[in-house]
Amino acid sequence: MERELGRWLIALGGVIMLIGVIFLAGGRLGLGRLPGDLQWTRGSVRIYAPLGTCLVLSLVLTLVLNLIARR
Repeated sequence: MERELGRWLIALGGVIMLIGVIFLAGGRLGLGRLPGDLQWTRGSVRIYAPLGTCLVLSLVLTLVLNLIARR
């Protein structure tokens, strides 16, 4: 029981670390400025909907979590 919990905590830490790396490197990789990201500006109001970025992050996280779950 303790070994399984330890493995899950290590996997969770790895996923959190990967998300942190994505956030740090995201700007340099173009995340937030992909073709599907929508932005509207009217006066002082700005609405931003990062649809393309969400799709890419969802795909990457799905692949990573599937690889972790298969072990």
